Amino acid sequence: MGLHLWAAGPETHSAGINDLLAEVSAEVDGPVPGYLSAPQSVTDTCLYIFTSGTTGLPKAARISHLKVLQCQGFYQLCGAHQEDVIYLALPLYHMSGSLLGIVGCLGIGATVVLKSKFSAGQFWEDCQKHRVTVFQYIGELCRYLVNQPPNQAERGHKVRLAVGSGLRPDTWERFVRRFGPLQVLETYGLTEGNVATFNYTGRRGAVGRASWLYKHVFPFSLIRYDVTTGEPFRDTRGHCVATSPGEPGLLVAPVSQQSPFLGYAGEPELAQGKLLKNVFRPGDVFFNTGDLLVCDDQGFLYFHDRTGDTFRWKGENVATTEVAEALEALDFLQEVNVYGVTVPGHEGRAGMAALVLRPPHSLDLVQLYACVSENLPPYAWPRFLRLQESLATTETFKQQKVRMAKEGFDPSALSDPLYILDQAGGTYLPLTPARYTALLAGDLRI
Repeated sequence: MGLHLWAAGPETHSAGINDLLAEVSAEVDGPVPGYLSAPQSVTDTCLYIFTSGTTGLPKAARISHLKVLQCQGFYQLCGAHQEDVIYLALPLYHMSGSLLGIVGCLGIGATVVLKSKFSAGQFWEDCQKHRVTVFQYIGELCRYLVNQPPNQAERGHKVRLAVGSGLRPDTWERFVRRFGPLQVLETYGLTEGNVATFNYTGRRGAVGRASWLYKHVFPFSLIRYDVTTGEPFRDTRGHCVATSPGEPGLLVAPVSQQSPFLGYAGEPELAQGKLLKNVFRPGDVFFNTGDLLVCDDQGFLYFHDRTGDTFRWKGENVATTEVAEALEALDFLQEVNVYGVTVPGHEGRAGMAALVLRPPHSLDLVQLYACVSENLPPYAWPRFLRLQESLATTETFKQQKVRMAKEGFDPSALSDPLYILDQAGGTYLPLTPARYTALLAGDLRI
């Protein structure tokens, strides 16, 4: 089959399996030859970072030397300097934590405080202890902080700048009012993308501004997008159509030597849909971010939504296919439809699964909880369950996700049995009107 297998460990290896440690020991302990270590071009692959999985399961994005160098200047662009102490609690396997956070700090020679796991209760004490001046966030972390009870440490801190992405306007206002005075610098970007924006002006809710000068240096466009077909609108000539102010549009950016798209490790099909051709003129190529943004009449850019079925929860992207596959492994489930629902007072969308039982089985909530907890990361666990006789489908037999998401999880509006995740108890509980009211009031955590 053309496979080469290696194994490491003291035990005897089977025939056909090479001893990795023995082969490593046999290698010469010297510098790697220049032709192996030196890139031929700044656009050569420097490293791989797995995407969050906005359009499906995570993929290993090729990160060029050029992008690493660009990330080195991130904090300088944000207005940070060498004397700053930067608080970083984001995972280092994401681009925000590794390239923007660590490499960005190296770029200005600043001190970084690494926190292995974010704790809203300890955050301001950490800031006091380490004299933190800059906080790198994702929007969910800021929501955790504003939902904490007041404490003395939050008023005596030295944090002057919070920089990151995904901060909703309502949380932004509460964050600044409670913990200010401080500056919030909201940004936008993708691991494999070739476009980024910065909200230097502090306009709440905006991710940047589409000024003439910025678009001249870092060009991008918003084009009309058909949510039904999942494709951009095309005019009679086959070209895409730019949006008007206030109209949501798909963010795209031209691919060039200065703004390349390297794709992903693996088959070329993994990049399918990420490149759009003949966008405004024959032969041009644009990177498809998969995100819908809105540009107002003053040029401010606002994040609107993500295309496709994947939703974002707890600062992470949840692939509905991955969750459905885990649930479908249960022998008492016949069909599963996973989608995201909006929960008042929470960032992003919470996972909800519509279930159809396999006759003659009954719903086993203990086994279902065990399944999701063993096979999925915590942010991907469905927060709500909806038990149905059959799943709604389109005329082409595709599952109805948009309609199901709109119907939500209100037990007074739905006749189907509903359940809510009880993470502390390790199970799912019936979603009663009382629990629904407690959830909306913020007294029930999910």
